[in-house]
Amino acid sequence: MFSIIGITGRVGGGAASRLLGLGKQVRAVVRDEAKGHVWASKGASVAVADMTDGDDLGRAIAGSEAVFVMLPPLFDPSPGFPEAKGQIDSLSVALRQSDAKRIVALSTIGAHVTRPNLLNGLHMMEQSFRQLPMPVTFLRPGWFMENHAGDVSSAISEGIIHSYLQPIEHAIPMIATKDIGALAGTLLLESWSGKRVVELEAKTRVSSADIAATLTDILGKPIKAEPVPRARWEEVFRAQGMKNPTPRIQMIEGFNEGWIEFEAGFEGSVKGQTSLKTVLEEMVRDARKQAASA
Repeated sequence: MFSIIGITGRVGGGAASRLLGLGKQVRAVVRDEAKGHVWASKGASVAVADMTDGDDLGRAIAGSEAVFVMLPPLFDPSPGFPEAKGQIDSLSVALRQSDAKRIVALSTIGAHVTRPNLLNGLHMMEQSFRQLPMPVTFLRPGWFMENHAGDVSSAISEGIIHSYLQPIEHAIPMIATKDIGALAGTLLLESWSGKRVVELEAKTRVSSADIAATLTDILGKPIKAEPVPRARWEEVFRAQGMKNPTPRIQMIEGFNEGWIEFEAGFEGSVKGQTSLKTVLEEMVRDARKQAASA
């Protein structure tokens, strides 16, 4: 039995789909039973658990051969990351109780970095999970290509993408969530000892200029990438509702300045198969469907 914590997301769902496609038994761990119905219809068993209760979660994943685990995305953490710390503590209790043979934990590029930034919560997770008694793989993907859904919308409506990644020609490691889920499913089936890191990115690195050029091709009209002035970042993020934008700003600066990078570099990373164009084409289709139904 393979338990998936975070199955309602793109990555957890992708891992589950890969395992089910191979005929494996999958347990969907969800907070809300209704969200498990779609997975039950696909052949998975469903366990409902309070993700903040380590004992409850431990019972939900008991007897698992392997467990996929991830922290819920948190883009506006309180100072000191108390939300992440609470979730990590609960997960650590649950994983210890589960007696699972192995764990695959979704981490991130830059999780090894201690310099303050938004990714520190996943650094904390890795440090905690390194104390677990069973083998653990830390899957560290690059920047999600799907993070650029907002760029698709502005490209369609304005002919512009507003870029925080700067300079716009600076290429960084990116990856499609489809590839992350597929690799997570594969890793759950492997055997290894101790703790290991697997870093994942696309075959080529991606810049804002690349995104603009690809959208120009897809949309059939000129799309321009315009850098958002650094002096405006905090104002913009607070206007979007963020209470503590500093960690997000620090993370973006880390990508722009190059101190958020894979430990093993481009040469040491696993390469995904999904292209930037494929992901952007899908997001353009979705944006057009939403506009048509509005």
